[in-house]
Amino acid sequence: MATTGSGTEIYVETSHETLSTLDEPVTQTLLRDVRAIWRKLVVVVCPPLSNDRELRDWDLWGPLILCLILAITLATSAPENMTGVIFSAVFVLVWIGSAVVTLNAKFLGSTISFFQTVCVMGYCIAPICVGALIDIIIPPFWLKLLISVFVWVWACWASLRFFRGTTKPEKEMLVLYPVALFYFFITWMVVMGV
Repeated sequence: MATTGSGTEIYVETSHETLSTLDEPVTQTLLRDVRAIWRKLVVVVCPPLSNDRELRDWDLWGPLILCLILAITLATSAPENMTGVIFSAVFVLVWIGSAVVTLNAKFLGSTISFFQTVCVMGYCIAPICVGALIDIIIPPFWLKLLISVFVWVWACWASLRFFRGTTKPEKEMLVLYPVALFYFFITWMVVMGV
């Protein structure tokens, strides 16, 4: 019980039965995070069928997992003596590229936070990861190129829904162009097999 300056009393009910996220079991926390990652992936994979507000609640677990999948996929298709270099280069380029595109958006007056933008950039790599996994199986270069163009457009389309309306209309293309360029660079690494 606490007393305010006006003499009224405020009762604060505390219950030991109320669980916070610090008190919940680790398995429950992991399952909650996995479900959140899945919901965000659905937003990216099926943009018209889902609500893009899910991506506004940012996390970095999904982008980290997708970046690792992409780096491992490209590293396994590289020559034996280059796997470590390829893995490191892809991992670093994805995160630095996301940060640069995010800073560009912020400098142009974007209304979304830094980590929200990095989260979206990371989740929108999902189509490119799928393309990279398919490219391992399909040997003809022209088919790899066709699949890569498709996943590049898919990644740009998924991120476009999020970035639209986050800045002034006259600056929108200045925000979207580096996003498309970033995904083009990553897709080109997939096509070339880095």
